[in-house]
Amino acid sequence: MTELTVLETGPLATIQDRGLVGQAALGVPRSGACDQRSYELANRLVGNAPGAAAVEVTFGGLVLRAEAEVVLAVTGAPCPGTPLNAPTMLRAGDVLRLGPPRSGLRTYVAVRGGFAVPPVLGSRSTDLLSGLGPAPLTAGDVLPVGDEHEPMPGVDLAAVADPVAGELVVRVTPGPRQDWFADGALIGQTYTVSSNSNRIGVRLEGPALQRIREGELPSEGMALGALQIPPSGLPVLFLADHPVTGGYPVIAYVAGADLDACAQLRPGQTLRFA
Repeated sequence: MTELTVLETGPLATIQDRGLVGQAALGVPRSGACDQRSYELANRLVGNAPGAAAVEVTFGGLVLRAEAEVVLAVTGAPCPGTPLNAPTMLRAGDVLRLGPPRSGLRTYVAVRGGFAVPPVLGSRSTDLLSGLGPAPLTAGDVLPVGDEHEPMPGVDLAAVADPVAGELVVRVTPGPRQDWFADGALIGQTYTVSSNSNRIGVRLEGPALQRIREGELPSEGMALGALQIPPSGLPVLFLADHPVTGGYPVIAYVAGADLDACAQLRPGQTLRFA
């Protein structure tokens, strides 16, 4: 079987696919690639079927060695010296090295045939919150490559813009507990991404939102893109590994079209809600 060997991982590298769909009622989170658009593009560029497993790399640092000839594609946060948004061939012994990206946070590596790690509950995604799925990659791991794929798309380069490097404007829709806060309390506010952010959620630093209603909520369902307001008043934006329930009020939801861009936010970057 064709394989890739992990030589270095950088801060965090995990196997991800589309995630587990429709299991939240059983307490199983969806997980999956944080930036679904970049993940799906990587698979299309190498002719994989939708849902094939890829590697999600946080802030570069991944080094892979091909043990046989493979075709792969790198998308998402652009890492210097690495072909981006284009199918690339590695021959046996060749090394792929991802440096720190010039913008964005998460880079995706798809290999033709997909990474054939064992699925858990029908998904090959690593979930940092529940611990389901394959463990985060470590140096020395050997990643098997599957043999299921479709014809190559015949695309030499996908014209895709880099992730936003400056302030990101994020559109929101009202959440179920918006009445716990003053009208328009979130709109127009600018926040900075905290270094405590991860695949579970983006923690924000800036103006604290004050409740106009006291009391506590019973736990209720949480969804991808929810903006939850804990007692600190500082919003937390839930990403792929978010919990399926929570007891703090959700003031708003990030528009679905803006979620992938939010997954590329890096610590110190600013965002403004609209």
